[in-house]
Formats: sequence, structure tokens, C-alpha cells
Amino acid sequence: MVTLYLEPANETKSLLHLLQTTIQNEISRLNLALKLADKRLAPFEKKYGVSSEVFMAEMAAEDLQGGDDEYVDWAGEYKLKERLQIKLAQFKNISYGYSEIVILKEW
Repeated sequence: MVTLYLEPANETKSLLHLLQTTIQNEISRLNLALKLADKRLAPFEKKYGVSSEVFMAEMAAEDLQGGDDEYVDWAGEYKLKERLQIKLAQFKNISYGYSEIVILKEW
């Protein structure tokens, strides 16, 4: 887990709220992007009767009616979905806090 801390300042609480809101908005955007990726993957999965995971593990362009073009489209969409899932997990793994501790530097 990643924890973001803000140093004490006059606006720490409002900045923390802004940060949380911004990250929540990104999580919402990523969730929407994942739904859209699933919608684009669904026709391939239905046409060939396999999940995208099985397609990536077991199939080649020669197995598809559309050949290389269809393979590139399906594989590209699947890889995009994987990257979105990784980003989403990273954002969901963030916790927040602020500290009243002030660290003094020695001169």
C-alpha cells in the first residue's frame, strides 16, 4: 500500500480533500474505460467462443478468420485492458494522511 502524506500547512485538509477527489475521479474514469474495453472485447469472445485470456494464451492469427488484422485488434484491446487494470489497482492502493509533526532541520 502507498500512503501519501502532506506536510503541515495552512491548507493541508483542503489539499488532502482535493487530492482524494482527483484520485477518485481517475478511478471512476478507469472503471469506465474498463467497461468500454470489455464491450470492445465481447464481439471477439462471442465470435470465437473463448475468453480473451484463452485467446492470448492459446491462439494465433492463423486461428482467426480476420487473420493478422483481427489478431492485432483483439490482442491490442486486451493489452490495453491489462494496463488499465494495473493503473486502477495502483490508484485503489493509495491511502491518505497528514501529520501534525514538524521536522526541524539542523543547520
